[in-house]
Amino acid sequence: MTREIKKHLFDIKTSIDSINEYLGTKRDFLEYQDNKLLRRGIEREIEIIGEAINRILKIDREIQIENARQIVDTRNWVIHGYDKVDDVIIWGIVSNHLPKLKKEIEDLLGE
Repeated sequence: MTREIKKHLFDIKTSIDSINEYLGTKRDFLEYQDNKLLRRGIEREIEIIGEAINRILKIDREIQIENARQIVDTRNWVIHGYDKVDDVIIWGIVSNHLPKLKKEIEDLLGE
């Protein structure tokens, strides 16, 4: 694995850790929905995750990140469709998909 790919994997892990830090242990959807700063922070981290995966795919299309293309598509949706971002979908991604992605990234990094 190249140094550049490892850098992008580390960026993904850092963004996932940041999202978890922003949410804390309480994880309350209504609090998330009512807090614009929190929503925007999490959306930004999702953008970073998607961009990092996009850059990884340009280097190695065979890398084992499940749903890599969907993650990049989500990044594009958040950036370009900012006025159509759905809090429920973002919350579902954070709650259901990020834990698995974190495990995949840690495995790739050898952690």
